[in-house]
Amino acid sequence: MVDRAWTGIRERVLALREAPRGWVVFGSDSPVSGHNFELRPALTEEQVRAVERRLGTELPEEYRTFLMEVGAGGAGPGYGLFPMKPPGPDDPPGTGHCALPFRPELLAESEAHECAEPRRPENPYDDAAIAAYTAWDQRRDELEEAMDEGTLCISDRGCAYYYLLVITGPHRGTVWDDVRAVGEGVVPVELIGSTGPVTFAEWYLNWLHHAERRAWDETTEPPPRLQYTSRQGPSGES
Repeated sequence: MVDRAWTGIRERVLALREAPRGWVVFGSDSPVSGHNFELRPALTEEQVRAVERRLGTELPEEYRTFLMEVGAGGAGPGYGLFPMKPPGPDDPPGTGHCALPFRPELLAESEAHECAEPRRPENPYDDAAIAAYTAWDQRRDELEEAMDEGTLCISDRGCAYYYLLVITGPHRGTVWDDVRAVGEGVVPVELIGSTGPVTFAEWYLNWLHHAERRAWDETTEPPPRLQYTSRQGPSGES
């Protein structure tokens, strides 16, 4: 599938700039973070390899070929794909975070850990209670931080929700929802009709299919279009 997945996709995405209802597609119309159906230039093979060297691991093939055939960021699910830039000479070295194995089982461990929360020390001189709570709190932070190891954050959904692409481990190449902002951890993306893990190509092409259907449709009543004030916030309906 990889060889054919991106044929004509850049052209289809850019054509949406002329669609009569492009603004109804979530994430396209915001004056601050909207992608406006623009795509960054594609990367070369050597640029992708430079990115991989900095990350300490190879990118999944579907995402890798997307960067070289469609674009290195721009229009896509949520508020679009984050830019992927090859490292420059002054950039700091990679952290190695992406090269660690992705461990979805940490969600269950984190939930069990939350249920085991000790009582907060009420007595400032109760050293044992303070130590127990401090150790529990530290482990909670460790689990939270480790939950996105082996992933690359590829898109902002808004409200501190993100899309993650797994790049290391058995789930490599699949897309997950980062919903830690509401205490739900990192969970697999689910698409209607999908029966298993969603790959990057499936996730992106599903977005494009629905974006085209909505943006080019003039047969139904569109939703109200938000107006934006000078402070870049929505102010009402047109």
